[in-house]
Amino acid sequence: MTTSAALDVLTMGRIGIDLYPLQLERPLDEVETFTRSLGGSAANVAVAAARHGLRSAIFTRTGDDAFGRFLRRELERLGVSAAFVGTSVDQQTPLTFCEVFPPDRFPLTFYRRPKAPDLEIEPDEVPVEAVRGARIHWSTVTGLSEEPSRAAHHRAWEIRERRRFTVLDLDYRPMFWSSPDSARREVDRALDEVTVTVGNLEECEVATGERDPERAARALLDRGIELAVVKLGPDGVLAATRDETVHSPAMPVDVVNGLGAGDGFGGALCHGLLAGWPLERIIRFANAAGAIVATRLECSTEMPSTDEVDAFLADRAAASAAPAMTTSRGTDAEH
Repeated sequence: MTTSAALDVLTMGRIGIDLYPLQLERPLDEVETFTRSLGGSAANVAVAAARHGLRSAIFTRTGDDAFGRFLRRELERLGVSAAFVGTSVDQQTPLTFCEVFPPDRFPLTFYRRPKAPDLEIEPDEVPVEAVRGARIHWSTVTGLSEEPSRAAHHRAWEIRERRRFTVLDLDYRPMFWSSPDSARREVDRALDEVTVTVGNLEECEVATGERDPERAARALLDRGIELAVVKLGPDGVLAATRDETVHSPAMPVDVVNGLGAGDGFGGALCHGLLAGWPLERIIRFANAAGAIVATRLECSTEMPSTDEVDAFLADRAAASAAPAMTTSRGTDAEH
């Protein structure tokens, strides 16, 4: 794709190589082979948005190495512009090793030291026109964990002037921070610059100090956030604006790998927001996209298309509308 027209989605931040084990339910020291794919939450959201036909790009950096070259090619192959991907000559492209223990344990081992290239983006490198013109600007809390990336994020938000659909993915990863308090201070500053927040309950608690989902959402709205999305795992998703609160139930699936579900949710959220759908439809669609990704091993390469999400929702609707099977007393029923 090109960036000659205004972008639908411009993400900013974390990118790297994801290595998924081909021997599932084994610890890393027992895994023999891995599959390689593009990873990092900002990169994954950009890919997920592109799968819904959105003009998508990412502003970030990789190392000047073979993995960096692979990531540029893979972004373009998956429909995301790499025009704003810089290179750090002194740092290597990060690796993330994933362990897969369905249904709910997926440990990550990050190789991002001494410093990841995506944390070296500078304020004077921010693509001003792309940031200003993007219909959605999406960044993550990880980008606030170190300088100069932190200053670059604030520069981008200064350019945005708190324009509609300036999204902060609360994406709190404890290993990137010295303490929860340091993350809370930086998130607190950022909340004055953005209009949409997305995070799970732990991440919303870091941001607001509130553990109750509705109180956390209200605390975010009180800071001037226009849409607060609180992901509740098996309890679904709570989404709130000043005028409306929606609770979308979870969509049970046979989980293979839950790591990319949130990024699939994010790309689908972008699609629904730009389509102008009602909030309930947006969250249900995003929920379905995340559920689909959870049934697959990889993240970026497994993001669903709009048609796949629509088909998934249609199947769910048909199943819920079907009459329940009944049996006569004394007979055996097959399930």
